[in-house]
Amino acid sequence: MEKLTICLLLFLFSLTLFSSIADGGSIGINYSRVANNLPSASKVIALLKSQGVERVKVYDTDPAVLNALSGSGIKVTVNLPNELLYNAAKRQSFAYSWVQKSIAAYYPSTLIESIAVGNEVFVDPHNTTRFLVPAMKNIHQALVKYNFHDKIKISSPVALSALQNSYPSSSGSFRPELIEPVIKPMLDFLLQTGSYLMVNCYPFFAYESNSDVIPLDYALFRENPGVVDPGNGLRYFSLFDAQIDAVFAALSGLKYDDIKMVVTETGWPSKGDNTEIGASVDNAASYNGNLVGRILTGGGTPLRPKEDLIVFLFALFNENKKPGPTSERNFGLFYPNEEKVYDVPLTRDGLKHYVDRLPVAGNQRMQKGKKGNVSASVGQTWCVASGEAGKDNLQAALDYACGEGGADCRSIQPGSTCYNPNTLEAHASFAFNSYYKKKGRAMGSCYFGGAAYIVHQQPSKYRIVL
Repeated sequence: MEKLTICLLLFLFSLTLFSSIADGGSIGINYSRVANNLPSASKVIALLKSQGVERVKVYDTDPAVLNALSGSGIKVTVNLPNELLYNAAKRQSFAYSWVQKSIAAYYPSTLIESIAVGNEVFVDPHNTTRFLVPAMKNIHQALVKYNFHDKIKISSPVALSALQNSYPSSSGSFRPELIEPVIKPMLDFLLQTGSYLMVNCYPFFAYESNSDVIPLDYALFRENPGVVDPGNGLRYFSLFDAQIDAVFAALSGLKYDDIKMVVTETGWPSKGDNTEIGASVDNAASYNGNLVGRILTGGGTPLRPKEDLIVFLFALFNENKKPGPTSERNFGLFYPNEEKVYDVPLTRDGLKHYVDRLPVAGNQRMQKGKKGNVSASVGQTWCVASGEAGKDNLQAALDYACGEGGADCRSIQPGSTCYNPNTLEAHASFAFNSYYKKKGRAMGSCYFGGAAYIVHQQPSKYRIVL
């Protein structure tokens, strides 16, 4: 008991917010303009810069917007709209003209880094799917003409509805009728040009439709016991990660394991109709704030833990002219008058002071231990190492925690009070939990690049105590 008390005291020492074992991912934002009351483009770019936004995605090539972005240092993804796919696919001359007017006229002063050819084309009611890959190839050929092809990537945002199966993640697969006509040709193109798959991912819609079986904490990146995928044994702590890995599994099923991914849209509405379960300011703030923490602290998904993600939040503004239910007009982080709908960080510096506005309430469930003992750990959580992370990932995370991360790891040195059990997982759990407790169990402080996770039962096998 005395040794455990010493361990407890040593847990209280750790320094600075954990930023990343690697470089971390990147957060961008979608600047959509289906509204009649938005600020001028120059004011919008000033707003983006004031928030530290490094990337922006737009849905056209509006000259006012691209000119306003000139010299800003913000990386830009532009869009060739669905209605132009036919012309771009059928006429190379159109592709040349479009690239000249929409890309070459602004680049490189405006840092265009990618072109989204179409958007969610597979669900376009105008049946433009067959024009997608030919349009992508023609636009790429136009980039070659201007020698931009090594600097500007081409892809096309895909909705999760392109999947035949998405649950569990390990069963992820594409719709059979899309595979040969468009999925494989598009993936071949992405590999040949060194590009990546763009994916639009909205856990909100999955939660709204299945709130009776999907826990809200799981959808909002809050503390939760996780869900084990029966197909691969991986444990998931967020619906977002599970959805992304369903796409990775679908890619693997077609033998395209080398394709990387950028999440071009994700978000949560701050308001909705009475029937839109989960749409609220508090939930939107939690989802987007915790997502930013999840991405910027580094690490990939359980299936691809070493791949950091680029993620674009949807959207910058509430848009009063968007059709559909109330939620469609309330995905914005800002009102048109540039006031925040809610406050979330968009940078690593901002994360240092971020706390989820609605942290998960005390866990009232009784959880059974391995030997059938019941531990009433009401409101208590611990951060432990994931044995599924692999030896190399655990060692890298432990080295970071005990080195640059500033954790006091003297008690897990040979001969010290918490040295035994002498296993990598036990030592990592000690270091992770001390950091986690010091940060008040804040979101993002128990991640370590996917090498750690939160439990609600006291993990006595690691000599971790309150």
